[in-house]
Amino acid sequence: MRSERVLVAMSGGVDSSVAAALMLERGYEVTGVTLKLWGGDSDSGCCSVADVEDARRVAAQLDIPHYVFNFTDDFTEHVVDPYVSAYGSGRTPNPCVECNRAIKFGRLFERARALGFDLLATGHHARVRKTGQRFELLRGADRAKDQSYVLYMLGQPELARVVFPVGDLMKADVRAHAARLGLRTAAKPESMDVCFVRKGGRFAFLETRVPMRTGPIVDTIGDVVGSHRGIAAFTVGQRRGVGVAAGERRYVIDIDAASATVTLGSRADLLRSELQVRDVTFVTPDTCDAKREVEVQVRAHGEPFAASLTGDVVRFCTPQTRVARGQVVAFYDGDVLLGGGIAA
Repeated sequence: MRSERVLVAMSGGVDSSVAAALMLERGYEVTGVTLKLWGGDSDSGCCSVADVEDARRVAAQLDIPHYVFNFTDDFTEHVVDPYVSAYGSGRTPNPCVECNRAIKFGRLFERARALGFDLLATGHHARVRKTGQRFELLRGADRAKDQSYVLYMLGQPELARVVFPVGDLMKADVRAHAARLGLRTAAKPESMDVCFVRKGGRFAFLETRVPMRTGPIVDTIGDVVGSHRGIAAFTVGQRRGVGVAAGERRYVIDIDAASATVTLGSRADLLRSELQVRDVTFVTPDTCDAKREVEVQVRAHGEPFAASLTGDVVRFCTPQTRVARGQVVAFYDGDVLLGGGIAA
């Protein structure tokens, strides 16, 4: 057995289950950990009691130690509260990104080091490549499941100690490996929802936490075409559920939190030639030149498009639909993730 000790974050899903199995097969001294993150009710995602039990039983099948770390206070402070605040301010946050930033590669990463683990492994579909003395973050081999987009905040200190064991595999291969080992998660469906939002939906979650203020729905010339119960029900680019009688397709093109006004327009009204990005970070600090040609991705599994990056301004080679404030904007060079930031 290798001398390296690895802590594997086990969410109760098939990817993290196979990640633990692969690290064990490679000869590492493996310990599994599941994070208790959400203190409220949950019926989906990695926060349910069932998921913790699945992780525990997989660890027992693999005959590795398994622990549960309680990070509920950190999760509420760094993920849930900002999520609520963002929607109350007319922004559209990405809670999975903030969970990765503050919890999985923040608190858990620090805890792993404090406990003497050499590496932290997760079930993310992404890859790490060492080139000289630098580490690069690459898309996962399965483009349909690639999760590098939500890992854009990782830098050299993290990548030097992080392993993504399933990053070189297609999802079908991950499930096949789990089935061969007889793991209980082999056929478990994926969770696509925000883990702390119950099946009642986002608005039901937010309406008890955000002061809801009714307001007008207007068109691009300012005429009132409807009303709403609260801006938290909307995001830029939304078409369904805008509360206006059918006819020409209308999209949310702007949300003004100060006046609680939602503006609708045509798809053409959504098009923009550039985008301001805040809190820009790079995987390698000296990656960005004064101006750099990049591929930009603005959705977790969206197609990238050509652009140039100058400081904190992205200029699109062809106009693109407006990105909601609060969403992640990731920069790529082919399969290599350069960095990213948040749409301002």
